[in-house]
Amino acid sequence: MNKMKYSLKFITVLCLLAIVSCTQLRSKNGKITKEWEIDFLDDFEHFNPDNWQDQRIWVNNETHCYVPNNQFDTREVSNGTLKIKVINIGAKRPCDNLDKYGKQHPDTEYVAGRIASKNLKEFVKGKWTARLKLASHGEPSMFPAWWILGAQNNESPVQQLDEIICWPLTGSGEIDIFEHHGDHQKNEFTTGAIISQGECDKGDWWSGRKGVEAVLNEFHEYSVEWQGSDLVYRLDGLEVYRNIGEGDKYPEAMFAILNYAKITDQLMIGIWMMEVDWVKHERRS
Repeated sequence: MNKMKYSLKFITVLCLLAIVSCTQLRSKNGKITKEWEIDFLDDFEHFNPDNWQDQRIWVNNETHCYVPNNQFDTREVSNGTLKIKVINIGAKRPCDNLDKYGKQHPDTEYVAGRIASKNLKEFVKGKWTARLKLASHGEPSMFPAWWILGAQNNESPVQQLDEIICWPLTGSGEIDIFEHHGDHQKNEFTTGAIISQGECDKGDWWSGRKGVEAVLNEFHEYSVEWQGSDLVYRLDGLEVYRNIGEGDKYPEAMFAILNYAKITDQLMIGIWMMEVDWVKHERRS
């Protein structure tokens, strides 16, 4: 069975690379004008440090601690998929995560995984897609996410001299491709852009996004693409939402983030998991 699984996955990856994409733009006379070309693909046959790094940071008053190097199996890669997890380890332990002001996270019994392609795989516009599913959903405090952030963001890790721009100003803008808010949703995710209000730490979280129904414990492809001046969000290739005229407000290179957060004091037992089959970025050929 394992050999068959890897063979099928290898064939799928070859098809992605050879065919490039099924998505095409056509002019009024029906001729193909442009098509997508893959310039980054990670199918998680192993954890590749050339593509991802652990990101340890304390945001949104999250109650877990992000840990590095797959401690406690929080970012396990096995059987051709990435598993990002939140785990209750049963006893509180110190946490070295800092918020943007240098305040340290308190001791916690919850540990989690978060990886980012910052300073490794960053792209201007194009199309980002991930194929993923949740092991469970709709539970209080759940907050898994697949999203992109401007490469000049000034939050940890700061590794380049130009990483000096505060969220969500241009250079540090945020686009959420998939977020599941377990406190408020069951079979639903939200997708959309955070609209900058022109000041540090001031973003409009809600007017630029939409809730979309989906069977979250089954694999789906979640994507965002720049189409003219718009941002177009797709579920399994079908458009589910569009930020009209917002695409030009994100001219910067952006990096990808996959994380699973716990955002309230609600008791959580066991393990929450987001499983990712692959991530890719495409550009117009």
